[in-house]
Amino acid sequence: MEHNPADISPRPKNPTVGLPRYRRLRWNLIVIPSLAALVPLIIMAAINYRQDVAAYKSESRYAISRLLSNTRRSLQFALEERRAVLTLIAKNRSLEDLSNDARLMAILRDLKESFGDFVDLGLIDGAGVQSFYAGPYALKGANYKDQPWFHEVSLRGVYVSDVFQGLRKFPHFVIAIAREMKDGEYYVLRATIDTELLSRQIYALELIERADMFIINKDGVLQTRSAFHGEVLDSVALNIPPHILDREIIEEKDLPGGERMTMGFAAIAGSPFVLVALSVREASFTHWLYERSDVILFLIASVVVILVVVSFRSKHVISRLQESDSRRAKMLHNLEYTNKMATLGRLAAGVAHEVNNPLAIINEKAGLIKDIATHEGDFPKKDKIISLVDSITTSVDRCSRVTRRLLGFGRRMETRREQIDVKSLIDDVLDFQRTEAAHRNIRINVQSAPEVSPIQSDRGQLQQVFLNIISNAYAAVEDGGTIDVAISQLNSNEIAVTVTDDGVGIEPKDLQNIFEPFFSTKGEAGTGLGLSITKDIVEKLGGIIEVQSGIGKGTVFTVNMPVEKVD
Repeated sequence: MEHNPADISPRPKNPTVGLPRYRRLRWNLIVIPSLAALVPLIIMAAINYRQDVAAYKSESRYAISRLLSNTRRSLQFALEERRAVLTLIAKNRSLEDLSNDARLMAILRDLKESFGDFVDLGLIDGAGVQSFYAGPYALKGANYKDQPWFHEVSLRGVYVSDVFQGLRKFPHFVIAIAREMKDGEYYVLRATIDTELLSRQIYALELIERADMFIINKDGVLQTRSAFHGEVLDSVALNIPPHILDREIIEEKDLPGGERMTMGFAAIAGSPFVLVALSVREASFTHWLYERSDVILFLIASVVVILVVVSFRSKHVISRLQESDSRRAKMLHNLEYTNKMATLGRLAAGVAHEVNNPLAIINEKAGLIKDIATHEGDFPKKDKIISLVDSITTSVDRCSRVTRRLLGFGRRMETRREQIDVKSLIDDVLDFQRTEAAHRNIRINVQSAPEVSPIQSDRGQLQQVFLNIISNAYAAVEDGGTIDVAISQLNSNEIAVTVTDDGVGIEPKDLQNIFEPFFSTKGEAGTGLGLSITKDIVEKLGGIIEVQSGIGKGTVFTVNMPVEKVD
């Protein structure tokens, strides 16, 4: 586990203080891709909606048109058939033949048997008087001279009336045929037709739900019953299109609630009747929702999937970006820290160099004092003075060794190979930390096999390697712990240095990452550069570094170095 005290420095501030920027970026990452994915889907749904509504509208118009066309033909045929039979009777029967109530009744019976909807039959003379009558009502002698229909049939020869009640007190309509005689006089054969004839043609149809078909006259009065507008002879509030001839007219009308009504009008040729067909459609959007549930479900599922994927992906990207920013900030901080440590190293080397000069003067003056005291005769406390001078010389020599080591660490900038006794180099490294070892009662054991060969390498960089490893061992062990350093000869071309501590150990999940830059298990106390730099130096010098550890079992770092590095 990485425990280098030299790595201790304040952690950089968390870059996520700029959270509003990340929020804006995340919203952009969600909104823009979502729009790019959803807009085509929405456009396709809108196109599908328009096409479906157009097809729905066209289908409704077609259904109305088909009803109008078929029913109009049926009605025109029924009316024409009855006009034709009355015309045939009027032309083929003489006035004398028709001028008999019994014969007229016989003709009426035949008509009822054949058609079923004839109510009565009357013969009206040119003065408008109904001279002969066959039927259930007492209408013989009725005078129609002032009736508009009588004048019209006199002019046109054929007349079909609106539905009305009249004297009969039930809805019916009249077909009248005029026949002119040789002397210029004329008579009218008038038949009353039950409106069942009209209703039968309509009720026989199987109308779609919320559809209606009925007949009105040109004044908007119902000639047949309507499911929507009332009973026969009720008025309806429909604007009948002008100039209805043989063609059909289809119109659309908005209803409350967003529904629309498709209306079709068709005039029945040779009559005052207008056939009307109505169909109430659902609101287009409601119909589309109901009919195109597969498209809507696909659209909703696509929207949900796209939003979920984009949201999670944006969250992942922002998380990675925050981590990257955090690593970058930490890297910048560590570069600043490394630069500061390099500056401190150069400063320490300079101080050591400056200290050497006064130490040399002290050492020289102490030696001079010892020489003078030695060559002088006996004088009081001579031995005490010589002893004190020896103590000064010893201290100066110790200070000189410390400054030489500082200079040795600080002056190496480029790799320079020299012959190195690894045991001596490790002793120099341990000398820097003996005070901490004594203060914490840490036992340090150094064992070197007698056959270990000197190696060709860079002294300063090797000192840094073992200083980092041993410093980690100091940080890992408790007070009173043990650190063992073993130096052995693997073969004629390679030696091994093993540093073993009985510290807390490294968790397995962290063991594979301890050589990565900026990975640290010290929390705020580490920068994560010590072991990364150590591994880089060892590999640059031609060696390898390995680690073994377990929680509560301590840690073993092994550095294998070549005796002579082959470039």
